[in-house]
Amino acid sequence: MSTVTYDVEAVRARYSALRQPLAFFDGPGGTQVPDEVIDAVSRYYRESNANVSGPYETSRRTEALVTQARLTAGGFLGCTPEETIFGANMTTLAFALTRTAGREWREGDEILVTKLDHDANVSPWLELALDKGLAVRFVDINDDTTLDLEDLEQKLSDRTRVVAFPVASNAVGTLSDVQRIVELAHDAGALAWADAVHYAPHGPIDVTDWGVDLLICSPYKFFGPHLGLAFGRAELLESWRPYKVRPASDIPLGHRFETGTLPHELLAGFVAAVEYIDSIGWEAIQAHERTMGERFLAGVPENVTLYGLPTMEGRVATFAFNVDGIPTRDAATRLGDAGYAVWQGNYYAVEVMKRLGLEESGGAVRAGIVHYNTAAEVDGLLAAIARL
Repeated sequence: MSTVTYDVEAVRARYSALRQPLAFFDGPGGTQVPDEVIDAVSRYYRESNANVSGPYETSRRTEALVTQARLTAGGFLGCTPEETIFGANMTTLAFALTRTAGREWREGDEILVTKLDHDANVSPWLELALDKGLAVRFVDINDDTTLDLEDLEQKLSDRTRVVAFPVASNAVGTLSDVQRIVELAHDAGALAWADAVHYAPHGPIDVTDWGVDLLICSPYKFFGPHLGLAFGRAELLESWRPYKVRPASDIPLGHRFETGTLPHELLAGFVAAVEYIDSIGWEAIQAHERTMGERFLAGVPENVTLYGLPTMEGRVATFAFNVDGIPTRDAATRLGDAGYAVWQGNYYAVEVMKRLGLEESGGAVRAGIVHYNTAAEVDGLLAAIARL
């Protein structure tokens, strides 16, 4: 039981977006943004807007911001600033970095992905495999939506070059056993490649402790602007030849993999987003989300089929469900009309939906709880579901 004092109303007061009569359970698709993040973006435009390398004040301010963003990213991910990479979003970074990783791979080399993955951690590998004659193999999930680690172990071979996996499922909220997956991958001589997009708003990331070789996430999923962020282990990044223009600097190390001018205003927002999370603390965030998740699970109406783990053990507070007799899209639309923003479909978790037998029926409704959601909102959502 957490002893951390958490004032959800004080947190919500930091968001102008939360003052409207709509309960946001759509965080898995992108969270709301606190005013301090919006202010940081606006302030950059007002006071520092310039490109880097100019011999004048606003350019120097921008260079200082980029340095601060790398320091902030290193602290957020648990790595050195030099090992951080910024990009447009997770998907764009994934396509670029998978292409870079596979430059020297040979026909017949193998890539393992999972049926728990978002497609942004699958399709880049499928496209690379198509171009280079590689084999992509899918690690299965158990009926409870946990990753089948025995299947992973059996599918590893001396031709496996990478094991790509999600830290948390964006569809059903299931957490992966990151350190065990990393151990299995490394024992086989393969890279451990983590998608932390869905996990990032729910708990601390420590790439050093986890032992992953590469990890990608998206600040717009953790209360920041639309941006992508990656970690690459220094020895790995040093061994890769980047796709970049010739005049672009090789220093710092992660910068070699950033194509074109960075979105400096979004870096300002990213720094503010991490400072916002730090001001609340992960312990308080996780305790509140667990309480709200338990409240949701305890109140699920009898006419609902829930997919995934039935307790808050081994998951984050993201719930996929369907309402008996009501098409998925209709249920989500009616909930939206009632003032509850939820998602529906497959949310790019293609293989999860196939495995659950939901591909042909339109997927599932998804409700995602984050730390700014309240008990009243959860109760209201459950009541609205019961009325469908």
